[in-house]
Amino acid sequence: MSQEMKSQCSDEYHSSDEDMDEDINNYYEDMGDDNDVNEIQEDDPESFEFELLKVEDVERLLNESVETLCKAINVAPSLAKLLLHMQKWLSTDVIARYRQDSSKLLRDSRLAPTNVVQVCNSPFTTCPVCLQRCPAEIMSGLTCGHRFCNDCWQQHFAVQIQTAVSTGIECMFKDCCVLVPEDFVLQIVTNPKIRDKYQEFCFRDYVNSHPELRFCPGPNCSTVIRATERKAKRVVCKECNTCFCFRCGIDYHAPTDCDTIKKWLTKCADDSETANYISAHTKDCPKCHVCIEKNGGCNHMQCSKCKHDFCWMCLGDWKTHGSEYYECSRYKENPNIANESAHAQAREALKKYLFYFERWENHAKSLQLEEQTLDNIKKRIEEKVMNNSGTWIDWQYLLDAAFLLKKCRYTLQYTYPYAYYLDKGPRKSLFEYQQAQLEAEVENLSWKVERAEITDRGDLENQMDIAEKRRLTLVRDFLEL
Repeated sequence: MSQEMKSQCSDEYHSSDEDMDEDINNYYEDMGDDNDVNEIQEDDPESFEFELLKVEDVERLLNESVETLCKAINVAPSLAKLLLHMQKWLSTDVIARYRQDSSKLLRDSRLAPTNVVQVCNSPFTTCPVCLQRCPAEIMSGLTCGHRFCNDCWQQHFAVQIQTAVSTGIECMFKDCCVLVPEDFVLQIVTNPKIRDKYQEFCFRDYVNSHPELRFCPGPNCSTVIRATERKAKRVVCKECNTCFCFRCGIDYHAPTDCDTIKKWLTKCADDSETANYISAHTKDCPKCHVCIEKNGGCNHMQCSKCKHDFCWMCLGDWKTHGSEYYECSRYKENPNIANESAHAQAREALKKYLFYFERWENHAKSLQLEEQTLDNIKKRIEEKVMNNSGTWIDWQYLLDAAFLLKKCRYTLQYTYPYAYYLDKGPRKSLFEYQQAQLEAEVENLSWKVERAEITDRGDLENQMDIAEKRRLTLVRDFLEL
């Protein structure tokens, strides 16, 4: 091959490589169309319909709701916006409650006081904060009747906004919880930076209170996700490639539910020092006892010295490890633990937690180590293409396999918090069986991905199909919406 042709091939490769990096770095692929709408995919229990909105789209959506409410009950836009915010943007409920008893709705929404203060009509009034006697034109008050000078209001607003309070700003009077509407704040505050910050914080609060909207948690991402139902479903932001749960906003965690994953993450943070000793990267070969470092995602290990095949997690012989049931993923509880002493029960509880934490942590590390495997695959493909051993299309299946492996291992990682909190019984037995089946197929896929060649394509694609079916079956049976 001429130098010019090699240079051209290399340029094409690097261009394709850059495009591919963005896709492979995602654990889940976003199948949205050009209008940023993610359609429901058949046979995918994690998929649901959502829409990606820009800031101006969200503002238009919120303003439409405000306009509709203003026309329906004839209130000022700033009051309508606060009413909707306090009532979770349920326009029909707000309209019905307002027509039934407007005073009660305003009190419940903290927009009107229980007892209104009598307003003094004197041309001069003493401000209760600075105790200065001020002309009436520089005194302002809310529906509660408490009036303060504009300078005191401005200082009060500046302090509140600097501490990120916006829609929750209250009247300055002691024990008065009446909220300050947006137009009142903007009328008083003159500093452009503080005004911008206030409006930014208000927008954040409005989105957070809207049942159909959620900010993308990705760093420096301003995208807002819209979905008709707040389900614990997978969302992938096309702007920053962040994958998260729409209901709780943290990393996507199927099949574990939102409450359980929060408990698990809190427990891991609290017990991190206790679990540190199991986080080492090296173990001894169970046959020749040489020290081995795990440098790939696969738990099927082969000692470089004696060639013994064993499991990284339990150190058992791989030949008999997963032939019938992947016991390595199942915790064996002491059936007589209820009759043991409190000290023994505490030891058993710690043993159980460490069992699940080790496997959770191992899959997290495997996901990181498989980045190295992916880099090796890319280098191998480049070498093959440069040596005329197939084209990029011929080798695409290896990248598809690496992507699917990460997808399956990601799901597998989140099965361990679910299993830890799942009560003993038939459901847990079924879950552990399916978890074990998925674990076995993921390890088989990982082993084959790391060693695949073009002649192994059929075998590898068959293993990919089996692993994905195992994953979907488990998620479909245990994903709680």
